[in-house]
Amino acid sequence: MRKLVECVPNISEGRDRAMIDEIVAAAGSVEGVTVLDVDPGADTNRTVITFVGDPDSVVEGAFRLIARAAERIDMTKHSGAHPRQGATDVCPFVPVSGVTMDDCVELARKLGQRVGDELGIPVFLYEHAASQPQWQSLAEIRVGEYEAWPNKLGKPEWQPDFGPNEFLPKTGAVVIGAREFLIAYNVDVNTRHRKLAHQIALDIRERGRLLRDENGKVVRDEDGNKLRQDGLLQNCRAVGWYIDEYGKAQVSINLTNYHVTPLHKAFDTCSEVARKYGLHVTGSEIVGLVPLEAMLLAGRHYLERQGLWAGVPEKELVHIAIQSLGLNDVAPFKPEEKIIEYAVSDTSDSLVAMTCADFADELSTDSPAPGGGSVASLCGSLSASLATMVAALTRGKEGYEEQQEALQALAREGQQLKDAFLLDVDRDTEAFNTLMAAFRMKKKSDEEKAARETAIREATEGATRVPLEVLERSVRATEMAGIVAEKGLQSSLSDAGVAALTARACAEGAYYNVLINLGQLAPSDFARETRERAERAVAATRARAAEINQAVERTLQAQAEGGA
Repeated sequence: MRKLVECVPNISEGRDRAMIDEIVAAAGSVEGVTVLDVDPGADTNRTVITFVGDPDSVVEGAFRLIARAAERIDMTKHSGAHPRQGATDVCPFVPVSGVTMDDCVELARKLGQRVGDELGIPVFLYEHAASQPQWQSLAEIRVGEYEAWPNKLGKPEWQPDFGPNEFLPKTGAVVIGAREFLIAYNVDVNTRHRKLAHQIALDIRERGRLLRDENGKVVRDEDGNKLRQDGLLQNCRAVGWYIDEYGKAQVSINLTNYHVTPLHKAFDTCSEVARKYGLHVTGSEIVGLVPLEAMLLAGRHYLERQGLWAGVPEKELVHIAIQSLGLNDVAPFKPEEKIIEYAVSDTSDSLVAMTCADFADELSTDSPAPGGGSVASLCGSLSASLATMVAALTRGKEGYEEQQEALQALAREGQQLKDAFLLDVDRDTEAFNTLMAAFRMKKKSDEEKAARETAIREATEGATRVPLEVLERSVRATEMAGIVAEKGLQSSLSDAGVAALTARACAEGAYYNVLINLGQLAPSDFARETRERAERAVAATRARAAEINQAVERTLQAQAEGGA
């Protein structure tokens, strides 16, 4: 899985487009960073910028943006409707794929230290990265806004996490943190009346609504405080509004943690509550971008609710999610533009995006990559695909009732394993190209020679890790072939046998690639540990694949003799 982090810096400038573009360009100048959205507001005098990339690139992009904002924005002249405290007001990191919240906390600390040390700007960490409980809330740090910093900074209780404890009039301070992905999500309702949509919002949002008695009067506690009735969904903010362009009202929702309240739960709950008010949900829309995982969760949910297996290809899960959530209701939903991972992917040079014929043609040329490593990974994906196919064919078949639960779980895992192997088809070639680039480095001076040797060693180790991971993954592919050979539809036994054969071909090919790369390395702990892991994995795959294929062949031979 590709490591992808989102960064959403808010800068205190929303009117000077040339200045905004210059600041955004600072982040976009980093290789590996893709700017997804720039949303300036004149009244707020603030711009929300969204970019994504691998962790290191995103940190570098954020640092360059903060540095340029500090140069160009003068907070002594700033005014706007939105609360603010610095030239770069807030800069959160958000995990998208292949990274955890803890990883994003480390990124926030890494960036914070650079900003404090190199730019001399006071830095406070918030939300998941907060060093103090009261600083988890951005509002607590921002209390009094920019104008309060002269009275706060300099006091021990306002010692920043990084940078000087002093007021800097031009730049103010910056708050850096880590938070969950926020999905802006609108559910469409068949009415023009905003108040009806707002009733749904009051019922579902976490904050809920004011508690009222039978006469409609707000209920208070003994101290006179208004009491509230909790809403149905956690990590959910919502209001109702009317959109003239669409001719219908919407429940406008912010999901602040889609792992707790996913898209499908918000949609289904709105649909249930709408019926209470005589309304019907006609569809929904995602504002901005959405993580792929959120769409896959929805796809699996609706397939399972239909009594179907969710062990289908990724694109089918996305399709089911789009249809079930009605995401084409008010505007076309284009996955390649709306799903983050798809929006930033570049498949122009991807091997797996080729046709079979084009891949074979490319393989047959005098270019050393793609080569055996990519083919080994492809064999692994074919093995996992075959095992998944046999499991799917067995679904609902008479006589296999007791096997259904295990095969359903295998089908889901098989799709994930297939996708992992496919990623390695390109990863193997990319690793080889990185190694070749290291060999082309200059080697005239002693410094250049040392840098080249280090780069070659690191690239060789990287080129070894890819086939090692493929090899170790082949063990599970072989086990899955054995499961469907024993428990799957017996009329597809030959497919299960081929799954075992391709799993072994994957293992053997990956093992060869590990060995040839280890031959280029000096003795080391890495080389020794890698060799040991590779020997264990290939031995396990060889042994299990041999058992499966012998059993399959015996059965097929007996069937052939019986029919001869």
